[in-house]
Amino acid sequence: MSLAPAARMSGNDRRHQLIDVAIDLFSRKGFGGTTTREIAAAAGVTEAIIFRHFATKQDLYKAILDSRCAPPESQSWLDQIKQLMDANDDEAVFRSLITHIVSCRRDDPRFERLMLHAALEGHELAIMHHNQFAIPIGMQLCEYIARRQSEGAIREFDAMSVIFAVAGIGQFYSQQKYLYQCADLPVSDETVIESFVGILMKGLKK
Repeated sequence: MSLAPAARMSGNDRRHQLIDVAIDLFSRKGFGGTTTREIAAAAGVTEAIIFRHFATKQDLYKAILDSRCAPPESQSWLDQIKQLMDANDDEAVFRSLITHIVSCRRDDPRFERLMLHAALEGHELAIMHHNQFAIPIGMQLCEYIARRQSEGAIREFDAMSVIFAVAGIGQFYSQQKYLYQCADLPVSDETVIESFVGILMKGLKK
């Protein structure tokens, strides 16, 4: 049975379409469990079209990670949280971090599933991209916490443990709601985030 001709798209639009289809399949089946033939069928194109845009399946996977780990929105958030740290606004820093984590999983839970698959598969490319994004911002936040502790504004705990606690709150909540689809929780994200920030401030502020 021959494949129906795909609707004509610009090269850029076709590339974005293939990335979106691949995210959906990788998030459900993992990198190792997904073939380029399956991606082509889901996109309504031939495998030759995929290889016209991406030389290998690995290149397609890298394009997905690049599109999700360094979009303009992430840079905007990084700029915002740096401004908050420069202003020594502890409460706003914690709120911004938790809100960013929750909103990322709310807006596209497929990417969270994709990253979990990648971690379970030991996919070095995904781990590399995670480290390139998560570790630098984590180190900046640790330096901020240590500075605020030296200024007497935050209680003396291990700075990295503080960051794991702050990020872990948002990570666990968003996984429960958007990955495990516990969407019937009786409170909004905003209410939960404000509660988390309140708990953190009471525990960390001197």
